Amino acid sequence: HVQLVESGGGLVQAGGSLRLSCAASGSIFSSNNMAWYRQAPGQQREWVATITTGGSTLYADSVRGRFTISRDNAKNTLYLQMNSPKAEDTAVYYCNTKFSRIGTRYDYWGQGTQVTVSS
Repeated sequence: HVQLVESGGGLVQAGGSLRLSCAASGSIFSSNNMAWYRQAPGQQREWVATITTGGSTLYADSVRGRFTISRDNAKNTLYLQMNSPKAEDTAVYYCNTKFSRIGTRYDYWGQGTQVTVSS
């Protein structure tokens, strides 16, 4: 069983910075891709960024150049550095991992952390 716990959310001014963390329990962290998603009020959950096991990163167009995803496998922790946030980045942010083992698909989510950007 995998448990993901996000932290670091809060109120931040537009143009400031904030770093989110996601602590993962279990032994699968270093062997799986990890991702951040977000969900704004009244909106569908949307993908933000992914980091592969090899450290390659992918970003949604809306955050590319402002947000940085990273991971520390020794600490089983995923990060999202949010620089120059905008009001439209206000959302609940979730970390996620999806993988398959012996024909079974797994999809784990954290409980989310609220980020509010004031303009």
